[in-house]
Amino acid sequence: MVKNWADRKEAKLLGFAGYKAGMLSIIIVDNRPKSPTKGEELKRAVTIIESPPLKVLGIRLHKATPYGVKVLGEVWAHLQDKGLARRLDLPEKPNGTLEQLKQKLQHAVEVRVLVYTQPRDTGIGKKTPEIFEIPIGGSVEEQFNYASSILGKEIPITEVFKAGQYVDVHAVSKGKGFEGDIKRYGVKLANHKSEFGVRHRATMGPITPPVTGWWVLQPGQMGFHKRTDYNKQIIKISDAKTTNVNPVSGISRYGLVKNAFVLVDGSVPGAKKRLVMLSAPIRQNRVLPEQAPDISLISTRSQQG
Repeated sequence: MVKNWADRKEAKLLGFAGYKAGMLSIIIVDNRPKSPTKGEELKRAVTIIESPPLKVLGIRLHKATPYGVKVLGEVWAHLQDKGLARRLDLPEKPNGTLEQLKQKLQHAVEVRVLVYTQPRDTGIGKKTPEIFEIPIGGSVEEQFNYASSILGKEIPITEVFKAGQYVDVHAVSKGKGFEGDIKRYGVKLANHKSEFGVRHRATMGPITPPVTGWWVLQPGQMGFHKRTDYNKQIIKISDAKTTNVNPVSGISRYGLVKNAFVLVDGSVPGAKKRLVMLSAPIRQNRVLPEQAPDISLISTRSQQG
C-alpha cells in the first residue's frame, strides 16, 4: 500500500495500520504559534482509526540487485493463530534461526518486519488478517537488533507514533463504479437541444490524426483508487482502556471502538471498516509544532439522525 517510506534515525517501525471507524467533532485549543486564533477554542472534524496491536510474524533482509531490491533471507516466528491460518499456510518447522539470518546481514541494505493485523479484536466482523511489510529506522544493525527483539510480539501504536505527530495516511478511496463524464470530471451539461443527449463531452478530438488522445475525458472507473494524504496531524492516541469516543448507540455503520484508537485531524480516504495505513511523513512539515492541542470536548452525540 505504501510505495515510498521516509528515512528515520530512530530504530522503530515507520508505520502502523488500523481500521477507519468514522468521524466526529471535537473542540480544541489552537496552539499554532502564528495563528490569528491562537489560544482560542476551535471546532474540528477528526477521523477515528481503531488500531489494535500489530503482531510481528517474521523478519526479512533485503539486498540491492541490478533489478531492484530483493529478499535476501527471512525468519518467521512460531505462531499458532487461527486468524493467520485463514490467510496462509503456516510452516510446521522453522525456516531458519536468527543466528543464520544474522550471517547474511553484511549483504543486506534494509531490514523489514512482516506484521499482521488482528481484526478479530475489533467489531467489524472480520476474521482474516492483512499481512504486510513495515521497514524500520536506523542503521542496518540497529534495524536487525530491534526486529529481533520484537519477533513474535505485539506492537501497540503508542510505540510507533505519539500525539501531535504528523503522519501520511494511505488508503483506498470509496468506489463509485463506472461513471460518465459529468460525474467523473464535472463536465458542464451540453445544451438541451444537443444531439445524442446532454450528459457527455462535446468532442473526441480532431479528425486528423484520427486518434483519441489520453487527455480526452471519457467514462470509466471512478473511485476505489489508492490515495495518500500528506501531513495529517494526530490529535490524540488512546489505549484500549479509555475508549471515550463511542456514542451511546455506537458509531453508525461501524459499531463500538474496543481497542486503542487514533484521532486524525480532518478526513482520510476510504470507507468505514477499511484498512488505513499510517506512515512517517515523507514530506515532513517543519513549520507547525508537533505538539498535540488540548482537547476541551469530544462530541459523542448519537449519529443515528
